[in-house]
Amino acid sequence: MAGGGAKAGGGPEAITLEHRPTWIVAAVCSVIVIISLVFERLLHSLGKRLKKGSKKPLYEALLKIKEELMLLGFISLLLTVFQGATQKICVRESIMHHLLPCPLPPRAGAKVFTGMLGGARRLLAGGGAADDYCQRKGKVPILSVEAMHQLHIFIFVLAVTHVVLTAITAILGIAQTRNWRRWEEKIQLNNDSDPQMIKHVQEFKFIRDHVKGHGKRWKILGWLRSFFKQFYGSVTEEDYTAMRLGFITKHCKGHPKFNFYKYMIRAFEADFKKVVGISWYLWALLVVFLLLNVHGWYVYIWLTLAPFILLLVVGSKMEHIITELAVQVAQKHTAIEGDVAVTPSDDFFWFHRPKLVLQLIHIVLFQNAFEIAFFFWLLVTYGFNSCIMGRPAYVIARLVISVVSQLLCGYSTLPLYAIVSHMGNSFKKAIFDDNVSEGLVSWAQKARRRKGKKTENAEVGGSSVDGRYGGAVQMTDA
Repeated sequence: MAGGGAKAGGGPEAITLEHRPTWIVAAVCSVIVIISLVFERLLHSLGKRLKKGSKKPLYEALLKIKEELMLLGFISLLLTVFQGATQKICVRESIMHHLLPCPLPPRAGAKVFTGMLGGARRLLAGGGAADDYCQRKGKVPILSVEAMHQLHIFIFVLAVTHVVLTAITAILGIAQTRNWRRWEEKIQLNNDSDPQMIKHVQEFKFIRDHVKGHGKRWKILGWLRSFFKQFYGSVTEEDYTAMRLGFITKHCKGHPKFNFYKYMIRAFEADFKKVVGISWYLWALLVVFLLLNVHGWYVYIWLTLAPFILLLVVGSKMEHIITELAVQVAQKHTAIEGDVAVTPSDDFFWFHRPKLVLQLIHIVLFQNAFEIAFFFWLLVTYGFNSCIMGRPAYVIARLVISVVSQLLCGYSTLPLYAIVSHMGNSFKKAIFDDNVSEGLVSWAQKARRRKGKKTENAEVGGSSVDGRYGGAVQMTDA
């Protein structure tokens, strides 16, 4: 009974469902279904709490996470369905000797794959002998069942790690802005009581901190100061006050009590929805990372350093934009009445695109997640001393750099982005509350439909709802 329906020579592990006790099958299915339902209800409850708490951007981020989980489920289904088909894709054994993550053992021949059981070579050839189908042809399968299973687990671990680390980093970034709330409350209280005195431009601390010279020498020193300032006190109270007033002056004239902090946090929550997802170019980067993991190339140490350097450059650029805003004020004014107000402009950003900064941060966060997920996956699957793990010194250095990058991103870069990204020509639709925003979207859609019917309404139909209202729409509710 135990051997019927199983492959020849198969032991208990080869028994199919035809000869498994029904209570075992039912029990396993019950456990899987219960765990899935509990997880689904937890996500549903979290979504309801976010909707009740008027956290629509975070709710949309949760929906984005569900989409990623659905994509993972589809990937899992494809790997399961096609794992049998891959066993019939046979290649010459010599092809498997190139671009290896680990060197071949001294005796590479007919037993090359069976001699690598338990080693890192299982990433490409699995852990068992080649399938009979390919053996009869004198070839080997392109990917074994065990290798498919390991790849399956790695993709799942990577996606979960990316979502979790991104969420933790975003929470850390918002926590770093807790002082900004107090500054905003202080400004709101003192807005009417402070007299509008005329001061020399150099009397303002914001100007003194950022403008300490002129010419090429100061440009170099300015970049050096911006580089080091991202590690401590990246945004001061004077920076916040000047940028807040500059934003209100450009986009919200007539609303001096506009709560810039709430707007900034709403916009940051909306951007989180984009960062938490895994875009197509990130999946392409994953393929490149796996391709370049070749023994002797040591590419991974550079793939770890590149995002870290990119993060430092982005942080320096954000700090330098604040400096450029201060220099612009100092060059245009000799004396100022009231507080310093900067002039936001897209010209301060790379390629005049403030959104490019968010994409760069997205890539850095994904690379860090990949590095951390890859380390723990290799540690559990192959062990720390496996050749695919690499030299211990390199492994530790890569892990430390990834952790430092993640902390720096949450501690400095994300808070900088949260405020400096609004120093462009346009503002985001988060400037309006949900009801006003939905009303504007509905109004613009109706205007576009009318434009299709009547060409004389083209001016109305030309409005857009992508957040670039250019200050033409007067705010009705700050």
